Amino acid sequence: MAPAFEEAAQQLRAEVRFAKVNTEEAQAAAARYGIRSIPTLIVFRGGRELARQSGAMDAGTLVRWVRSVTSDN
Repeated sequence: MAPAFEEAAQQLRAEVRFAKVNTEEAQAAAARYGIRSIPTLIVFRGGRELARQSGAMDAGTLVRWVRSVTSDN
């Protein structure tokens, strides 16, 4: 999913910030956010979780999902 993630991050760079977390290295973060499967995508605004999706997506689907989540809130 890395290429799709990078492509979506480029397409949305003016709208949102993308970040990756290595859950093996950052186990406390994985536990804090209840990440049980990889990949897990979480959208935050103002420190509040807006949406979560587990499983791989292609770039177009990822862009549409992020926009749908961020446009309503």
